[in-house]
Amino acid sequence: MALLSLRNIRVAFGGPPLLEGASLQIEPGDRICLLGRNGTGKSTLLSVVNGEIAPDEGEIVRRQGVKVALVPQEVPPGLSGTVYEVVSGGPGGIAAEKAISRLGLSPGADFGTLSGGMQRRALIARALARDADILLLDEPTNHLDIDAIAWLENFLLREARTLLFVTHDRMFLRKLATRIVELDRGRLRDWACDYDTYLERREADLSAEGAQRARFDKRLAEEETWIRKGVKARGTRNEGRVRALEKMRDEQRARREQVGTARMQAQRAVPSGRIVIEARGVEAGYADRPVIRDFSTTILRGDRVGIIGPNGSGKTTLLRVLLGELHPRTGTVRLGTRLTVAYSDQLRERLDEEKTVAENLGDGSDTVTVNGRPRHVIGYLQDLLFSPDRARSPVRVLSGGERNRLQLAKLFTKPFNFLVLDEPTNDLDIETLDLLEDLLLEYTGTLLLVSHDRTFLNNVVTSTLVIGPDGTVAEYAGGYDDWLKQRGEGVLPEMETTPTPREKPPPKREGPRKLSYKERRELIELPGRIRDAESGIAALEAERDELQRSMADPEFYRRDGARIAQGRARLEAVQAGIEEAYDRWESLEAALRDLEAIETKPS
Repeated sequence: MALLSLRNIRVAFGGPPLLEGASLQIEPGDRICLLGRNGTGKSTLLSVVNGEIAPDEGEIVRRQGVKVALVPQEVPPGLSGTVYEVVSGGPGGIAAEKAISRLGLSPGADFGTLSGGMQRRALIARALARDADILLLDEPTNHLDIDAIAWLENFLLREARTLLFVTHDRMFLRKLATRIVELDRGRLRDWACDYDTYLERREADLSAEGAQRARFDKRLAEEETWIRKGVKARGTRNEGRVRALEKMRDEQRARREQVGTARMQAQRAVPSGRIVIEARGVEAGYADRPVIRDFSTTILRGDRVGIIGPNGSGKTTLLRVLLGELHPRTGTVRLGTRLTVAYSDQLRERLDEEKTVAENLGDGSDTVTVNGRPRHVIGYLQDLLFSPDRARSPVRVLSGGERNRLQLAKLFTKPFNFLVLDEPTNDLDIETLDLLEDLLLEYTGTLLLVSHDRTFLNNVVTSTLVIGPDGTVAEYAGGYDDWLKQRGEGVLPEMETTPTPREKPPPKREGPRKLSYKERRELIELPGRIRDAESGIAALEAERDELQRSMADPEFYRRDGARIAQGRARLEAVQAGIEEAYDRWESLEAALRDLEAIETKPS
C-alpha cells in the first residue's frame, strides 16, 4: 500500500483550478521531484499533501500512522527562540537533539540571528525531529550557497526516507529524483524516468498534443462552415451533427492552454574597448575587516565570468570593487572604455514596491524602446508572461519569480555591453532559466555573474572566480564542473560533494538480537554520559559551538594556514564523536525495541 494517495483532487481560489482531477501515489523510498511553471500550484499541492489545505473535491488516503513534514520555501512568520526551541517545538527530547547534532547546529543559538542557509538547516532539523515518513521540500536550495547545496544533497541521499520536493536547481534534481511528476494545467503527469529522459518524452508528448489539437480545430472549423452555409441543420437527420458541434464548442471553450514561454532579447549597444576591467593587487573590506585579499585579474570584451563562494565570503563586495562602486584599500582597478553597464542586484532593490509593474518598467511612459522600435509597455510585459491585470498590480504583491522576471525585463529595455547579474536564477522556473541561458549565450558583450546554480554556471560562463575562506580569489577556466576538476587541495574543501567515510549510513540490522548485560547497562547510563557537562557529549557540543563561533570570526582566517586546517580538523573530529554517540544510543534503543516486541508477542 502507498504511504499516501491523492485521488481526483480539485483546488481552486476563484480563478481556473490550480488542481483539477489531480492524482498521485507516494510509495516508500520515492524521491519525487514536482515540476511546473511558476504560479501553477506546486506549493499548493505540497500544502494539500501536508494537510494544511483541504481539497474542494477528491480524496486523500494516508497509510495508518504515516507522518508528513514540510520545509517551506520561506521561514514561517513568528518563528523565534533558540534553535533547540524551534526544532523541538515543545518538550523536545532525543529526536530534536539528534536532528540538531546531525545538521551541525548550535542548540542555544538565536534562530533569528542565523544566516538564511543555517535557518534552512534548522527548518530541516525541525522536520526530521518529527520522524516524518514523507519529507516535503519547497525550493530547498533557494538562497543557499554551493557548499550548502552540496551538503544538503548528500544529507538527503543519506538520511531522508521518502521525498516530495520542488526545485529549479537542475543538478540537485538530477542527483536526487527517482521520479518526475509534472503539474500542468491542473493535472499531474507521472514520469518514471530521470530528468533528461523526461525532457525528451515531454517534448514528444507536447508535439503529439499540438498535432491532435490542430486536427480537432480543423474539424471544428469545417463544422462551423457547414452550419453557417444554411444547411437544413434542424432537420431530423442532422440533429445529431448539431449536437456534436455543440459538444465540440464546449470542449474547445474548456481547453486550458499551456503557460507560454517568456520572450526576452538583449538590446544592441556600441562595443566596449578590448580591456573591460584590469585589477592589480586589490585588497578590499569594511572597517577593519578585509574581505578580498591580493586579487588580480584582467577581463576582456566578450568574457563571461562566474563568481562563486560561500554566503558571506564577499561575492557582492567583489562585484562592487570591479564596478568601481567600492574603492580598494590597496591596489588598483581600471575600467575600460565605452562601457555601458546593466546591473541586476540580488535583493531587487531597484524596483519600487508601491508602483505598478508597468510603471516600474516604463518609468512613467506607456512605451519602451526595443532595438530602436517603440513597444507598448503592456505588450512587452505580456512577452514576459505578465497578464494586463498583473501588469497593473503593485510590485509588492508579486512572487519572487515574477519580481525576477520584471527585473530582467527592466534591464533588457536598455542597451548595454557589460551585463552584471547577482543571483539571477533565484525563483525562476526551469523554462525561464533555459530562456535566460540561451539569451546569454547569444549575447556578444561581457558578462559578470554571481550564481549558486551549478548547471547555469556550467552552461554560461567561460571562466570562474572562486573566493576562498581567507579572502583570496583563484581564477579557473570554464564553469563549476571545470573548477572541480582543476582545483588543487585546500581550496574550499567544504564544497566537496562526496560524503566522507563517517557519513556512510550504518549497516542495516539483520534482525532482533538479545542485548548483553553490558549493553543494557550502557543504554541506561548513556543519556547521563551524553549530557555530562565535563566529560560527556555535552562537553563536545560545547567545544563544537565554541569552534563554530571562532571560525565565524574573520580574525580566524588571519592565522597561518596550518592553524586554520587544525581548527577545521578538530571541528570535524568533535562532530564525528557527537554523531557516533547518538548513533550508538539509537542502535541500542532500536535493538531493545525489537527484543521487547518479540518478548511481548503472543505465542
